[in-house]
Amino acid sequence: MRGLIKIMIVVSAVIGFGSCNWFRTVDNFDKSNSQGAPYELILVANNQQWNGPLGDTLRAILTSAVPVLNQTEPLFDIYRVLPSSFKDLVAKHRNVLVVDINPKYKEPILGVQYDVYSAPQIVVTLGAANDQVATEYVWTNREALLQVLEMAERDRSIANGKKYFEKGLWQLINKKFGIDMYVPRGYVLRNEKDDFVWISYEMPQSSMGFFMYSYPYTGPQDLTLQSLLAARNKYAAYIPGPSEGSYMTTADVYEPDYSTYRIEGRLWAELRGFWDVAGDYMGGPFVSYTTVNTQTNEVITLDCYVYSPSLPKRNYMRSLEHLKYLISFPGDAPQKTE
Repeated sequence: MRGLIKIMIVVSAVIGFGSCNWFRTVDNFDKSNSQGAPYELILVANNQQWNGPLGDTLRAILTSAVPVLNQTEPLFDIYRVLPSSFKDLVAKHRNVLVVDINPKYKEPILGVQYDVYSAPQIVVTLGAANDQVATEYVWTNREALLQVLEMAERDRSIANGKKYFEKGLWQLINKKFGIDMYVPRGYVLRNEKDDFVWISYEMPQSSMGFFMYSYPYTGPQDLTLQSLLAARNKYAAYIPGPSEGSYMTTADVYEPDYSTYRIEGRLWAELRGFWDVAGDYMGGPFVSYTTVNTQTNEVITLDCYVYSPSLPKRNYMRSLEHLKYLISFPGDAPQKTE
């Protein structure tokens, strides 16, 4: 079990909690499989905390809307329980946030423990001397709270993808693009060309998938919004729609959000927006991640999409977002295929 961590805006520090009952060690519990679905959260709070400003603030943070979806969906589905009910299967939930108001806290904290009552599990405690201090502190540190909860979900998704993956697709992507990528089980190849693959996971009422493509890198201008949009529409046209002559494209009623950032030193350009079908009526959210393979001097893009007209899309999109963490490039730590 990883140690108890105090979340800070800039740094993290190890802290102790003495004999606090919320933080009994795993030796006292059967570490069976955790319960609950991705992005569900058990929030342990009494009636005063839940019905007052503290509860309002926690709901505002945790149920704020997921960006760029066709419909409004919360970041997390909250299930509030009283402290007296936090036991048995409830305590084994994958994501737990405990409100602990106690005068012993000289300063407020957000404490994090992993695999306390089950595995994999994250237990976050908001500790403070009173409700007002807790409310102000959690609002100030809301991004840190959301980040640690999201990272827990992401790490589970990555671990599962590396354990259960399609070896044939790993080999195909490695041969075509010169990179390693764990593609989780259930995905199937739909189409391929010299510089393009389309892979999807089909369900009775929904579909999610990604296409990957590469082309020569000519300079920084290749990673601008307009260049990425042009490349996206070129390769998205290889994905056919339901009627003859129809094909995927980028919706033009909403310009995609564009951002750049680095992950472990590698520069990524992200587009997040909506796709539709030219010549037919289909659409949904997409997110694409583009970087440069410096070994081959090529631009490479992972473009992910969801089609789910009647069902929620959040969890599908989140699982696709995690795929970029299942990619490694030449020079990165080697990936295992066995």
